[in-house]
Amino acid sequence: MKTLLKVLTVAFLLSAAAGSLFAEPQAEMKPDKVVVYASVDEANAKKILDAFTADTGITASFVHLSSGPALARITAEKNNPQADVWLGAPNENHIIAKEEGLSVPYRSAALDSLEDQFKDPDAYWRSFYMNPMAFAVNTEALAKTGAPKPTSWEDLLKPVYKGQIQMPTPQASGTAYNIVATLVTLWGEERAYDYMKKLNPNIQTYTSSGTGPSKAVAVGQCAIGIQFTPAFFEFIDQGYPLEVVFPKEGVGYEAPAVSILAGAENMEAAKILVDWLVSKEGQDVLSEAKTYFYPVNPDAALGKGMPDFASLKTVGFSSQWAGENKKRLVERWVNDVLPAK
Repeated sequence: MKTLLKVLTVAFLLSAAAGSLFAEPQAEMKPDKVVVYASVDEANAKKILDAFTADTGITASFVHLSSGPALARITAEKNNPQADVWLGAPNENHIIAKEEGLSVPYRSAALDSLEDQFKDPDAYWRSFYMNPMAFAVNTEALAKTGAPKPTSWEDLLKPVYKGQIQMPTPQASGTAYNIVATLVTLWGEERAYDYMKKLNPNIQTYTSSGTGPSKAVAVGQCAIGIQFTPAFFEFIDQGYPLEVVFPKEGVGYEAPAVSILAGAENMEAAKILVDWLVSKEGQDVLSEAKTYFYPVNPDAALGKGMPDFASLKTVGFSSQWAGENKKRLVERWVNDVLPAK
């Protein structure tokens, strides 16, 4: 009896093995989802990720977090990641993520086609859009004051603009820190801080939000707003009496980035997303969906009414330098500039 059982067992195992040899190979599982922490504004994050899902069939769910909270959450979840991709935030934040082991490198042909200022040399992050700094003037509000249209940073010091300007505070806004870093790069630190102290009488308020000035200048609460351009172009498109001015000394710009997070559960989908973001298809979405962002891919379409980025006089600075000096420069602004108001 025991011999018979052994024979039957061996026969069963041999049959199973033979069956596995001739079985149809299983289809490779296709990536079907990706989880994103988005530091792009919520409305535009939805536009971009909805377009990605429509193009690829990969469902992209996201949680909206501003830069600081996003980095804090990614750090806290380092040993148990809850997202695959960090989308948005100035690239100095992604440098920190790289240095702290929170992201992983990914090199592809899509990355190699980007200009050097839009990617990490070690392939940890890549920028997927850019926006210049600018002034917006409310032409109706300015006409009421009888003041001329400013064309330069120096013009903003004129007494005729007293209490007529809004800009963000670098205490809370990455947009404002870009202004500080731009002026320091243009003129050196001492002259830049002297300028910002002199500008104080003309500042109506420092907003906590980087896009706060656009809302105020659109409705005529102030005559001049300073921030990145997307909201200005959007309000112009909606019929508000705004005109965008790029100061003649030069302007800084932002180039928010995207990184794949260490330990990403949906790694293949994450790679597809970051490649799509800088592809012509992904970049064309920026204008088609009216994000008012500038593409980093030169083959992509530019939104209506937006001057070619290459035509602007821009001021570049090292992301590494900006990250290393942020705490010190913001503290100096709080101690030297804010009390002057």
